[in-house]
Amino acid sequence: MDDNEIIDISPDESENADPESPQARRQFLEPIVQRVVGALGGHSENGYRMGDQVNGCLKDLKKLWRQDETDDDRTVARMFWETRVLLNDLVPVLLVTAGQGFVEDKRAIACADLMTAMTWPIDMAEELKELDDELDSKADYTELLQSHLHYKAAILKPGVLEALFGIALLPLTKKPNERTERDGQIVNVVLHLVRNLAFIKDLPANMFLSADHAQFSAMQSKFIRMLSDSHMLQLVLTIAANSDNDPLFDSWNTIVLEIIYLLSRGVQPSSLALDQSTRPAADLQRLLAQEERSKRQTLRQAPTRHSRFGTTISVKLNPNKKQAQVTGTNVADAAGSSEHSKQSHTFVIHRQEGITGETGALWDKSKRQKAWKGHKVDELASHETLSVEARRVLQEFASEFLEECFNSFLSTLLKDIRAERAKITEKDNLRLLYVTKWFLDFFLSRRSLATKSKLQAVKSTNTDEGLDSRRYGFRLVAEVLERPWIIWVLKRMREAADVKPKAWTELQAGIECLTELLLLIDSMFSVDVSDSTLSEAAEILQQQLVYSGEVLDVTLESLRSYKEGTQSLVYLNSSVHLAYALLKMLEKWAKGKGQGEVYVRKKKTAKGRKKRAGRDDEVPDEEEPQEQEDDDVVHETMFTFEAFEMKFAQADITHTLLVYLSRYNDFTNSEQMRRVVSLLHRQAVRAKAEGLFFKVSTLNLFKTILADKVSFPSDQPYKDLVNLINYILRQFFKALEQEPFLAVEAFFPKNRGNWKQYSSWEPPSKGENSKTVKDNRLPQEVQIKKGYSWSDQVGIAIAALVEAGQTELVLWTQEVLQTAKAARDRIIEEVDKKDDVDSDEDINDPNTRSKLLGPSVDAQAKLTDYLIPYLSDEHADAATKNPNLKLLFRLCKCYILDEDAEELEWYVPAAILPTELHSMITVITQFLETPFDLEGKKAAQLMSKKSRRRRRAKAPESDADEDEDEQEPRKRKKREKQTKEEAQYKSAQFIEDSDAEYGDINSFLELEKKRREKAENLAAALGEGKSGTMKSTGTKKRRRKTGDKGKSRTGKKKRKGEKLEVEIDPADSSQSLSSSSEDEPETRSATNGDGERLVDDRSEVPTERSRPRPKPKPKVNANPPLRMDSLVSQSSSPSPSRGVVEDQTEDDEASTKSISRRTKGRLILSDEDE
Repeated sequence: MDDNEIIDISPDESENADPESPQARRQFLEPIVQRVVGALGGHSENGYRMGDQVNGCLKDLKKLWRQDETDDDRTVARMFWETRVLLNDLVPVLLVTAGQGFVEDKRAIACADLMTAMTWPIDMAEELKELDDELDSKADYTELLQSHLHYKAAILKPGVLEALFGIALLPLTKKPNERTERDGQIVNVVLHLVRNLAFIKDLPANMFLSADHAQFSAMQSKFIRMLSDSHMLQLVLTIAANSDNDPLFDSWNTIVLEIIYLLSRGVQPSSLALDQSTRPAADLQRLLAQEERSKRQTLRQAPTRHSRFGTTISVKLNPNKKQAQVTGTNVADAAGSSEHSKQSHTFVIHRQEGITGETGALWDKSKRQKAWKGHKVDELASHETLSVEARRVLQEFASEFLEECFNSFLSTLLKDIRAERAKITEKDNLRLLYVTKWFLDFFLSRRSLATKSKLQAVKSTNTDEGLDSRRYGFRLVAEVLERPWIIWVLKRMREAADVKPKAWTELQAGIECLTELLLLIDSMFSVDVSDSTLSEAAEILQQQLVYSGEVLDVTLESLRSYKEGTQSLVYLNSSVHLAYALLKMLEKWAKGKGQGEVYVRKKKTAKGRKKRAGRDDEVPDEEEPQEQEDDDVVHETMFTFEAFEMKFAQADITHTLLVYLSRYNDFTNSEQMRRVVSLLHRQAVRAKAEGLFFKVSTLNLFKTILADKVSFPSDQPYKDLVNLINYILRQFFKALEQEPFLAVEAFFPKNRGNWKQYSSWEPPSKGENSKTVKDNRLPQEVQIKKGYSWSDQVGIAIAALVEAGQTELVLWTQEVLQTAKAARDRIIEEVDKKDDVDSDEDINDPNTRSKLLGPSVDAQAKLTDYLIPYLSDEHADAATKNPNLKLLFRLCKCYILDEDAEELEWYVPAAILPTELHSMITVITQFLETPFDLEGKKAAQLMSKKSRRRRRAKAPESDADEDEDEQEPRKRKKREKQTKEEAQYKSAQFIEDSDAEYGDINSFLELEKKRREKAENLAAALGEGKSGTMKSTGTKKRRRKTGDKGKSRTGKKKRKGEKLEVEIDPADSSQSLSSSSEDEPETRSATNGDGERLVDDRSEVPTERSRPRPKPKPKVNANPPLRMDSLVSQSSSPSPSRGVVEDQTEDDEASTKSISRRTKGRLILSDEDE
């Protein structure tokens, strides 16, 4: 073929084609494609023989392929498939060139490039979105998908993948400084070709179809085997392991991620970790068991041998009523009438099941079934059926990747994602979540199997010493335990939930990844590993996950938001598994940590954001100051496992669990039943929310399950399910007896707390503080049952200690009481000896006096509490944790110094006199010599456990270096609360039985005398009916204008002692209080409605202890006359340093209260506020 005959498709020729006519386009391009394909070469007796211008023909084919970039119908791709160019020409050319060792041949590289383009994945969802409803109404992608299957089968011929590996290997052998851009492009093309082949799915297996169909249903297994034989998998591992060292390898980490994702999708990691040699036998046993179970189910409902004679059963409805006369003409009319429904009817059933079965169930079978929309099985990965050889290859590949590449590969990908590199696409986040989840599951399964085999062989404890740390150590997956990784997972889940519509597929991948992370942390925490740092790291991770609170919210929301038909069944299974794993981990962790010591970050409300969003659309009247957000202020709340478990008592979560339970026939193992039964048990029993199940649909499901319980496996979860259902049904009928209307309520949903009235749930008592939690740190205390005297109770407590072999503790208690008695006898003797000088001779002896009259008042005042000393650690531990010893201490009237202390300290109160201590010692001695008669019972049978004490939750301690800006909101709220309390109880500070607060009383009385005389003289001068304390003019001030500083509306200066009237609108009251708290002490300023600035100067400096500002009061017409007690309050200062007011005018001015007056939208304070 000459150069002149090479056809060059110019852009001008392609533009002349009519894009609206696919037939014209095809007629134009079809002869060109056939001529170019024909010039590539052909087969002969000696094999394939290339044409003279193969290189040019390959370039022309690439130009022709680019014509489909603007063609939705893919005309050129269809013609390439019709000419079979890849099967008949490209593969043979590749084998002749690169297959013979000529890996640098441009023809081989061009063939690889064309093969990559022709096998590029077809995203059907995106393709269908881009189609036009009218122009592309007849678009058909079936032929293109079928062509990809044949392309994959052709490339999987012997020698093709080896030739492609040779093309990619040569650029990698060069030194980094010698590589060119073309070298990177060649490797990139080969990797994309491997990705394309892995993307092509096999056809579903069907033994009744052709041999070609059987070949196309097993190509993935052949592809994985040939990847291993051609060393392609080793190339993928090499790139993944060195992506953090070589920039060229780092540029391929996304394509390697996609290859690993496509190879592992649909493969269960737990089954891949097993011994693959026993896989066929296990599958056969599983299938036989499934078949046997289905046969038993069929035989239970199958007719007997007598059915061949036929069965006719007559069922009579309303037998006591009159028989309905229905003819053939009015059957439909009579059936719908009310009179017809009240009459007797006879129905005939021709099924033998009617003899023993329920008639209603047989009638339901004859009804027309409603069309049911099929469930989505799994949108993330489909199930793949691989051969044993392929699974063995994939197992080795996963093990090597986990041991050599996992941490470094994930760190580079996360770094690129956080840096928002151009090569990162949205689907890469989904693939990374899935791959991480897959390898974590594989690691945990492999480690669990290794641990079980070691335990069976050695029969030792569950330690980590016998396992190979290089293969089973937790350091292999250390990257996912880092804080940035966990933050990224939660962020992706949050974004997937916030987008509209929600990205359920990515949310499912995040839930599965989070579940495996929780299982990994629980495994680290529960296993006794040799490295103590691992258990500490696991505990810190658990604390951080609980503290953030986001994992808890995600778990609840994933169950609450499930709707049938919207999410897949695997999403439902993942949500149930996450809730089961989280609750199990939290329950175990809470028991170890104790209650009341864990805090979680309080979830921020969206009210402020909504308000700000609403104001963004409005134009403000004036510029508002920007509100500084308290991003650094963290609000915490107490976390208790019981409260979190109570959050699961929701109708939506119950509905999701029941939907999952209704598919019990599809469960593949008993572990799925264990999870759902555990969650249902937490709702019905632990949370006492059995009312959630009192619905007709739920009761019908329980009825179906109980009818099928005969066919259940003998595993424990199925037995627990039957017991749980029986418990719920007993509670239902018990509630039905108490509330007959529950039969009607069963037809309505139990949301919004309607289930509480029918459940055993009880609201918390009103006196119970919400900030108190049960103290589970110490063993539960005991008490003696009722009906025993004090001495008998002491005898029972001593008997309990003696039975437990703790007689030494009784003797220690006796010794403590003797020591306390001796110390108090010594004090009483010393004090009372001084008072015996003037006493009579017959009672001069202190001991005789103490017995007859008791210790004196002075002696009792000298007595102090006796703190019980701990002479050993055993005594300290027993006094803190031994309930029997604590009972004996309490009977001996000993008390605890601090209930919240880690080690309890006991003391004998000072009010216990030596005579009482002597009687206690005597009783203990008697019961040690003659034990209490238990009448053949044990001491524990005469005791009962006390309810646990509730202690106040510890408030979170603020850091010492906390900024003032962070503390300001708390201080402001505290000041407002104190101001409110002082305003309500302001008179309480003067009610004290002391004269020191008022200074010199003589000066005060003299001043009061002068005031009374002045008031009487003024009243006499005014005349009869006038008061000397009433003001002559009103006190309401006018609004000032600019320049009228210090003057009233009339232009006169305000007199001293005059009081102003207050008139405040209710709407302005809150503004006045908030503004007054922020004003300066000396000068207060405000702005009126016209923008003028009004300044109110203070002539007096406020004192150290400022009086609280009174609340605004309604307008007062006249001031009441001054009373003596009010004068005392006004003229007196709470601080002794202020002294006494010298004259009447100063006292009137100092006693004037802070007054507010109303302006346009503002509160202006008066001149004489202080």
